[in-house]
Order: sequence, then C-alpha cells, then structure tokens
Amino acid sequence: MSNEPLHLPVIPLRDVVIFPGVKTVISAGRPGTLKAIRRAAKSDEKLVFAVSQRVNVDEAAPETLHTIGTIARIGQLQRFAGGVQLLLEGDRRGIAMRIAEKEDHLEAVVRPAEEMWPADTDDPAFLGLQREVRERAAELAQKAGLPPDIVSDILAGLEDGARLADQVASHLELGAGDKQMLLETLSVEDRLRRVLVHVQRQIAVFDAQSDIKSRVQQELGDRQREMVLREQLKAIQQELGEGDEDGDALDELRDTLRNLELNETARKEVDRELRRLTRLNKESMEYQVARGFLEVIAELPWNERSDEDVDLLRAAEILDADHYALGDVKDRVLEFLAVSRLHAQREAREAALAKEAAAGVEDEEAAETEAAPVAPAVAGEDVTKKAPILLFVGPPGVGKTSIARSIARATGREYVRVALGGARDEADIRGHRRTYVGAMPGRIIQGMRQAGKRNPLFLLDEVDKLGASFQGDPASALLEVLDPAQNHTFVDHYLGLPFDLSEVLFVATANFVRQIPAPLLDRMEVVEFSGYTEAEKLEIARRYLVPRQLQEKALTEEQLTIEDTAIQHTISHYTREAGVRQLERELGKLARKVARKVATEEVESLTVTEENVADLLGRPKIHPERAAAREQVGIATGLYYTPAGGDIMFVEAQTMAGKGNLVLTGQLGDVMKESARAAWSFALSRAGELGIDEHMGDKDVHIHVPAGAVPKDGPSAGVTMATALVSSLTGLPVRNDLAMTGELTLSGRVLPIGGVKEKVLGAVRAGITTIIMPQENERDLEDIPPKVLETLTIYPVEDLNQVLAYAIPALDATGLRAPGDGTARHALAPPS
Repeated sequence: MSNEPLHLPVIPLRDVVIFPGVKTVISAGRPGTLKAIRRAAKSDEKLVFAVSQRVNVDEAAPETLHTIGTIARIGQLQRFAGGVQLLLEGDRRGIAMRIAEKEDHLEAVVRPAEEMWPADTDDPAFLGLQREVRERAAELAQKAGLPPDIVSDILAGLEDGARLADQVASHLELGAGDKQMLLETLSVEDRLRRVLVHVQRQIAVFDAQSDIKSRVQQELGDRQREMVLREQLKAIQQELGEGDEDGDALDELRDTLRNLELNETARKEVDRELRRLTRLNKESMEYQVARGFLEVIAELPWNERSDEDVDLLRAAEILDADHYALGDVKDRVLEFLAVSRLHAQREAREAALAKEAAAGVEDEEAAETEAAPVAPAVAGEDVTKKAPILLFVGPPGVGKTSIARSIARATGREYVRVALGGARDEADIRGHRRTYVGAMPGRIIQGMRQAGKRNPLFLLDEVDKLGASFQGDPASALLEVLDPAQNHTFVDHYLGLPFDLSEVLFVATANFVRQIPAPLLDRMEVVEFSGYTEAEKLEIARRYLVPRQLQEKALTEEQLTIEDTAIQHTISHYTREAGVRQLERELGKLARKVARKVATEEVESLTVTEENVADLLGRPKIHPERAAAREQVGIATGLYYTPAGGDIMFVEAQTMAGKGNLVLTGQLGDVMKESARAAWSFALSRAGELGIDEHMGDKDVHIHVPAGAVPKDGPSAGVTMATALVSSLTGLPVRNDLAMTGELTLSGRVLPIGGVKEKVLGAVRAGITTIIMPQENERDLEDIPPKVLETLTIYPVEDLNQVLAYAIPALDATGLRAPGDGTARHALAPPS
C-alpha cells in the first residue's frame, strides 16, 4: 500500500480499538455506520478507517473522534435485525487529515502512518526487549488458562516487533484509552516497553488472585477445625448432663415420620433421608436442607381427612345467608353437593357389605376371594372420587371468592386460598428442586400443608392472571393439578414424591375466560357469575354492606340510618361496576363522615337521604348516559357491555359533499370498523329500496361513536351503525326511546351477540323502553328478572329490514316491514 492519502468511509468505534494485523469482530447498527459499511463493501479494496470515539455518544461527529486510527479491510459480513456484524482485519495505522460528513455518513482523508524503528534493529537491547515481551506474554497466557501450544504457535509467527506489540496489546484487558495510547505510539521500541509494563501488571494481578485464593482455602480449613471443636464441645456438654434441645427435636421428628402412613415410595425416601441426616454435620448446609425436607414431609396431611357432613338443606341455608341472588350459581353448587352426598352414601353401603361378607369367610382362600373387590383400584378406575373442577367466571366483586368460602363451610372442609395473579414461574406451582439454595415447595403443597387435611377446598384465585416467562409457564404446570386422572400422583419438585390430590375440591376464579389457555380451560367446568341489577345491589347493601359498615365504624342503627333512596342514588351516581365493592367503599365513606360528626358531638344521629348524599360524598362521580330527549336524524342508540355492566351509547352518522369516502372516528377497533364498512356496503346495495339518493358517490359519510377517548371494539354495534347510516342518508329520524344490539352481515342478517342481560339492564337504567335484539338471543331473556321485562317492549329480529322498520317508522320502502301484517310490531311478552 502506498503512502498517498486515501478517501475512506469512517467506522466510529465505541470502547473498541483495532490494531494492525489483528482480526476483530464488531457489531454496527447506527444508520451512518451502516451506510459507510455499505459503501466500503461495494469498493474493490473494501477498506474503511476504523477509529475510536473520544467520548461515548450515540451520534458520532468529526470532533468526537481520535485522529489516529486503523486502516482496516472488511472480511465477512453478516446481517441481523437492526444491524450487521462484520469482521475487520487491521492493515496499518492511519492519520486522519480531515474528517467530514458526506451523504449521511463520515468520510476521512487518511494518510498511512510510518512506523519509527530503531536505527539498528539488531541491537541486543532491542532484541532482548522483544524476547522479554514474548516470554512475559506466554506467562500471562498460561496464568489465564490458555492452551500453551496454541499460544506458542501464535507468538512464534510474530517475528516483527511491531506486530508482536500490536498482537499482545489487542489481547490485554485494558480500557479503550490505554489501547488508544498504544495505537498512537508510532515508535516500535516505546510501544514494546509500554506493552511490557501492562503485561507485568496483569501478571501481578493474577499472582495476587492466587494468593487470595490460597488464603481463602486456609480459612475454610479453619472453619472445618471449628466444626470439629463444636462436636467436641457437644460431647463435653453431654458428659456434664446439659440437654440437647436440637437432639430432642430430631427424635420427635423421627417418631412423627415413623408413625406416618406413607406409600412404599415415600417411605423409602424418608428412611433414606433419615439415615443420611444422622451422618451429616449439623452445621453443614446439607443437614439443613435434609431436615427441612423431612419437616415438610411430617407436616403434610398424608392420611388426615375432614369429616364431611353434606347436609343439602343446611348448605342451602348457608349459601342464602351469605349471598343474595346468584340463583343459578347456588343451584350448580347444590347439584355438586348432592352428587357428593350420593357418592358418600354409596361408599358407605359398599363398605358395610364388604365388612359383612368378610365376617362370614372361614378359610384363607375364601377370604382372599372376598377381599378382592375392595382392593385399591388402578389409576383411572376410581370414578367415584373424581370431583369436577369448578371455574367461577365473572366481573370483579360479584362474590366468586366468598361463595367458595361458603361452600367450604357448608361441606365441613378446610378452606385454602392461593392467589395466582401475576405468577410467572413454574416453580410457583411445582416448587424448586432441593439442589437450589432457599428451595421451597410450590403453592399447592404449601396449601395442603396449611390445610392439614387431604380433602380441603382449594381456591385458585385469579387463574386468568397467570403469566409466562423464561422460567416456565405456571398454567401448564396446573394441567396436572387439575386433571382428576393425574393429580392422584402429583409430584412437587421439592418433594420429589407423588402426593395424592384426588380428594381436593378445586375451585378456580377468573374474570375473563378468553385469557385462560384452552387445555387448562378444558379441565374445568365453567360457572358464570353475571353482574347484579340495581335492585339486587340495593338488597345486598341493606342486608350485608350497611350492617358491616356500622360494625366496622362502631356506629349503631340509631346513630346512622341510610334510606333506600340514598343507597339507590349512591349506586347510580357514585359507582359503575358489576359487583358491589365500590358500593361498599362509598357506604364506608358515608359511615366515616357520620362517625366523625358523632364523635365530635356535632350530631347525635343522622339519617342519610337522597338529598344529603352529595353533602357527604361530594359531587357525583358517575354521569350515566340517558335516552335522547327527541328523535334525531343520523343518531341511533346502541347497547354495549363491559365487566362493569351494560349501558347505552350513541352512534352518529353525518353525510357531506365528497367522493364516496367512509370516515370512522371514536377510537374504533378493527371489528367495529369492519361492521361500519358492512353497513356502508349494505346501504349502497339497497339504495333503491331505501329511497337513498343514487348519487351517493358524490357524498362522504362520517360515523362517530362517542366518547372519543374510550377505545371500543366488538361486532354488536353493527345494526346500530347501519341504522344511523341509513337515517343520515334518507334524512329520516331514528326513535329516541329505542336501543338496539346485534352483529350485521354484508347481506343484512342479524347475528347473535353476548351480554344480553347486562345490556338490557343498562338500557332500563338509561330510560329506554324498547329494545331490538337478535332472534337467536331470545332465550337469554330468561336470565332477566320478570319485573324488568314487564317495563320493556322487545323486538327479536333476523335481518336489517326488520330493524329499520322498527327504528325508523317514517321509512317507506318496499320490503321494509316488521313480521306479521306489515304494520304491527310484536312485543315479546315476559317469560312466565
């Protein structure tokens, strides 16, 4: 290579220095660097100027770079997401005469640097310096654990003193500043001396580490001596008659383990650990791990059971006393308890028959024959003990967790609750292996340990909030726990032994079924909890919430009286939920305000009415939607459902001059956008029937769904969007006392939707008297209280023509008539 200046792309390096004759792999991802690499890769020489940055900044500039760098050649190049990885081979030092930006990357005018050699390269002092560097480098490599033969081959091939210094410098553990100083040292002799100093310093570091290691080993020996002395001290204490509390506890543990009725596998493992425990030193970590394992074994309920007393009448009384409403849920629970009672009665009869048959057997052969039917069944044969896994699904605050506690009380089982929300580690379910420091059993075994019985009610709370991480998926670990065909041999990693969970009654709770993995959901029987109506919330507040708040705030019924109208006002204007948690908090706030007035003797008693609720709770927090005051063109009323309950929403459509575009606003999701496009296509295809202007191509339509700050999605607003759109295009108003819900297809069919009960109750709260819903959802009306249905007129529909006939009475088009005689509108009577 000549010494003429070169125009080269610049690769800025952060905390990296490349030496001549050394191959280095770097990663690049900055846009300017990537462009410089692409330009160099296209050239014949593939040369770049690799120079280190003075300061570690993201955007390199000429003033942030050193002047001296390395002219390097690009070798292999591999692309990956976000950047490239390339092999640079240093060629020689270069001095940047000028660095400037060019076409979004840096380019430098580089003059190759001349090495400064001693006047006499055969001088003994210079040759001795090279030999010393070579020998000390080999010594350093040996202390670092590198293979001696490979190091010898590399050093033997470096006859040039300059290349020797560069090669050794590149492998030293130095900062970027020290390496840059070596790169800028053009005198070969000075460079060798500086490299030798760094090598000697690192050798001294290795020697210091070796010395520290030997002293630590000596200290460990001293600890071993201390352990021996402690054993001698223990023997002296025994000679003096002093008690050994730890030994007494160990004897008690040994007796407890021997009295346990364990299966053969567990007995073998326990005996092995006991023998091992006697050989271990009590001060060692292995002793603590083994003893902790045996203590867990001793505390588990291997054969202890609760005496179940399944009295269905008493269970029904307990459920009714603890929870108001939830009739379907209570029926399902009582059905399960009835099946459990029948199983218990059948097992009792079979046991009695077996006992009578065994009493009449005289010879040993007959005894074996008669005993065969009551022998333990193989896995999978005992269907009488396979209790269903119940999954309570519903919004927060509707009583899922509390009803599980009531089931435990009704059946006489122990109650164990495990909160799974946020669990992201498989070890939360299966435990840690005992080889890990601080290992412990999983939550299932810990729950059984807490219950002390092998047949508790085990509540898996918030099972839909399970997460997954690189440490495993806890939902997958639950598959074995919740499978009746497998959980009789559940193995916790900490125990390493099969533990029988077949008698456990598992109850899980969740807010959203769709967040539960399908294999896990398949193992559970879903029991749905719907939200409470306002009338049910009022009754719950009167029966449970108000008395509980009076008790917690130390008030009497004479000191605080809350009228029903005040509770109703609190429900509608201060809470927005399917359950009653927020309502209880607001009632608690009311009680605190009154308690303060009573404690300061401001009042002796207070009656809370609808008029003075705002004085105690402040201005209303909830402003529920109300039915529109009058009929309007382009505005239709829809129904929607959230975990907090149902409500109405308004869909607005407006036409204007344009080019036939459809504009959608209101933070609509993809499904709602598709529903709007389907409605637009339906209107275009039926323009003649609907009496719409044929020149629709000259108009734009804007559909907006308030409130704009709230994201919305789902298919059930399809008929509402279509009605608002047709109203806007025809100029005919939509009924303001009518709300609608249903998914719309391109051909105008109305498909079923979910959340009918919540939507209908929300419509009633908003003052709606007429509802349009899909024909296929008619059966869902059975879930709605008859008193609510009596106030409503409900139109089940099958296609959009019926919807438009009901919603836009003024629409006079062919084929748009309600079922029947074409004019009468049929109101669905409440179910008897």
